[in-house]
Order: sequence, then C-alpha cells, then structure tokens
Amino acid sequence: MPGPSGSGGSTGVVFDESALLALGSGNSLASQFVSNTEHGPTRHVYVPALCLAAADGMRKGLAEHIGALPAVEIVELDFAGASTVGALLRDGVEWRLGHAVHLSRPTADWPDGRRVLTVDPDLYADMPLVRTLRLPRQR
Repeated sequence: MPGPSGSGGSTGVVFDESALLALGSGNSLASQFVSNTEHGPTRHVYVPALCLAAADGMRKGLAEHIGALPAVEIVELDFAGASTVGALLRDGVEWRLGHAVHLSRPTADWPDGRRVLTVDPDLYADMPLVRTLRLPRQR
C-alpha cells in the first residue's frame, strides 16, 4: 500500500463500517470524499477489508458496490495488521473497528496517520493515535 512519502499535501481517509454503510445509502459527504479522490492524485480513500466485511454483513451487496469504485483502495489485513487487531481484540475493541484503527495510526508513509471517517467518533475516543472525522447522519 504505497503512501504519500515525499509527495507533500497528500491526505488519506479510512472509511470504517459506519462510513461504508452511509456511502452505500447515498450519504453526500461520504460520496464527496470518494469523488474528490477521483479528481486528485494526492487524495486517498482506504477501505479496511474487515470493515467492508462487517458492512456487507449488514447490507448485502455493499462489498460489490464498494469494490467497483475505482477511487477506493481496499486494504487487506496483512501480518502486522493481524497482530495489531489481535492485540486490540484482547483489549476489548470490537473486531469491526480494529482494522480501521490499525490503518489510521502513524506509519513511515503516513507519519501523521490517516483520519477515520465514521458516523460515531466516540467509538474511537479511548484509542491512542486515532483521529476521526464525524460523518453526519442523513435522513
């Protein structure tokens, strides 16, 4: 998963399960994040595979819809991610959040981390190094 090293000004956002469900329901702000990515090489939307699985479990067909969007990158759970998610599970974090937490934390490619787009930022309030963006619910 290449990051923005040296590209300056790159932004990355991680869609959690709730953001994926909102996107699938036509949430305009969630759609705007994806649309902006299509128009700029320095904007990135990441979809953790475990979050996608959780969202697809709630809404059948959502994985196919999200997977067909060329502007999103679906991120597999690698060894480092599995180790991190396992530790989070032992600490009581729900599995559907763990992969988003892992992708949001700072790395060499993303020294400031990536924000988690979510309908419920309070779910991440006690998690160190996780920054969120609140996605308003739409009626």
